[in-house]
This record gives sequence, structure tokens and C-alpha cells, in this order.
Amino acid sequence: MKKIGFLSFGHWSNNAAYATRTAGDTLLQSIDLAVAAEEIGLDGAYFRVHHFAAQLASPFPLLAAIGARTSRIEIGTGVIDMRYENPLYMVEDAGAADLISEGRLQLGISRGSPEQVIDGWRYFGYELAEGETDADMGRRKALQFLDKLKGVGFAQPNPYPMFPNPPGLLRLEPHSEGLRDRIWWGAASNATAVWAAENGMYLQSSTLKYDESGKPFHVQQAEQIRLYKEAWKKAGHQREPRVSVSRSIFALVNDQDRYYFGREADRTDKVGYIESDRRAIFGRSYAAEPDQLIKELAKDEAVQEADTLLLTIPNTLGVDYNVHVLSSILTHVAPGLGWR
Repeated sequence: MKKIGFLSFGHWSNNAAYATRTAGDTLLQSIDLAVAAEEIGLDGAYFRVHHFAAQLASPFPLLAAIGARTSRIEIGTGVIDMRYENPLYMVEDAGAADLISEGRLQLGISRGSPEQVIDGWRYFGYELAEGETDADMGRRKALQFLDKLKGVGFAQPNPYPMFPNPPGLLRLEPHSEGLRDRIWWGAASNATAVWAAENGMYLQSSTLKYDESGKPFHVQQAEQIRLYKEAWKKAGHQREPRVSVSRSIFALVNDQDRYYFGREADRTDKVGYIESDRRAIFGRSYAAEPDQLIKELAKDEAVQEADTLLLTIPNTLGVDYNVHVLSSILTHVAPGLGWR
């Protein structure tokens, strides 16, 4: 058995071919898709966060709305760029969204990816500490976020408050018990995967990582996952670790699928640069008849190592088609791999 969710980047554009012409279209369709995904038996609805782009950026109103409309499906992000966040305010937003969903939030966070603008976090009012890189800042804020999620009091109460205070130091409210144990770290390297394990975060590994050995992408990603699991065990955490990987997978079951993805060219790994000095490897896409997909996915070492698979979706094609894409995987592919 494997948990299967979708991951949406939430694109929109005033394009005649798009079902998502505006931000409002994307937000409302994201809610509808999550509801429909729960109805067909999917396990998770996850959303990417990008700033200064025509894509989803403010996750907590969306996650709360989905939480109010659903009852079972996990709701998460993949990932929130911590360089842009106020960790304490984020604790409050996350706590509220988790309580609305009754404990179904699975928050993916990270230091962030290349941006639309230069040092975009500066426009949000943040500056680096002396000697700090932006990656350092992202990890520092992540640790502060994790610490405050514990719900331990830290703030000195006013001796003359508007309302009576409980005894002792005050914590942030609303506090959602257990959310600290449902935070994931998006790791692009083996070292940050180990760091995530040491700090008790689950692992999100996407369709790219730094090229650290020259091996095929799925082999490098599987090695990253094994290192993470070893570090988790060594750290002595009492709960089981979780790992998700992202993949673009399309089962070609009708003419519309073949029209959209039948000529999918990106069926091999690609190598490129997401930072000027770091070579990255990008994993292949999968698009084939269901029987062929089963054979190909069975050879993907990282997919086999992970307990959660996030299917990246073409959100601009609308809710109905994306429900079809997800349903095709659940119906025609997952049973053949023992995931259902």
C-alpha cells in the first residue's frame, strides 16, 4: 500500500487554452479538485508555493477552505519557502488551518527554490544576519517554526492584560497538538535530507535534486531516501518516518490523454542548473499505456522506497480532466503495483 496524492503548482494565465484564467479560478478549482480527489479515494491534496508569480502563493486560506470542505484527505504543501515567512505568525496560521481540518495538515517547508525576482524575501521585510546565507536563513526560520509549534510558553505575560492569563509564560494560539510531528522538509541534497531527519521532519523529495554522483535520477533519489531513513533511526525518534516523492505520471487510456501526453518527449533524465554553481538532475516523466507504466514504475527505485507518491498535475486543464488523470492512476496502475 502507498499513499497517493496530487501536487498542484496552481498556474493561471489569460490564455484561451486554460481553464484557469485568473487567480480566483485557480483557488476555487483547487478546492473543488481536493473535494473530488477525496471522493475517488486519493490520499492527499498538496500545493506548491511560489511568490511573485501567477501561481499559488498564500497556502493557509486555501488549506483551511479545503479542510472545511473535506473530512479524510491529507492537505499539504510542497513546499513553503521559509525565507519569506514570519515563523511565529506562520505557527498561528498553521494551527488554525490544522484545527479546521481536524489534524490533517501535512506541511512541506524548505529553504526555497530559485525565485522570480532577486532576493524576493527582502521585499517581505527580511534581511540576512551577519555572515548568513539565504539558505541559512531559511533553515534558521524553519527551526524557530518547529520550536514554537511545540506549544511551550515563551512570552512574558502583561501584568495588566485585557483578559485573564493562564499561569506562566504564554504560547502562541491557536495551538494544534500533533502538528509539530507533521512537518516535512523539501530536500534537494543528501545532506539536507539527513538534517531533516535529525530535526524530526518527514522528507519531501521532488522531481529534481542536486547531481551528487552522476547516477540516474531515481537511483540518486533512492540513495537520498536511504540516508534519510538511517539518520532518522540514528536520531532515535519514536514515530515512523515518512517520505514522499513527486512524479509526472499519465496513463494513456483515451484519445484525449494521447493528444495531451502521447508525444511526451521528456522520458529521460535531464541535467541543468537551478543555481549558478550547482548542477541538478531532473527526473523523467512517465506517459504510457497502463501496462507499460506498471513495468516502468516498478523499476523506479525512489518510488519504491517512498511511502507517499505525489502526482504533479496539469491544473490548467481543469478539474474534470485532472480527476480523470488521478482516477486513471488509481484504477489502472496502482493495483498492478500493489499500491491498492
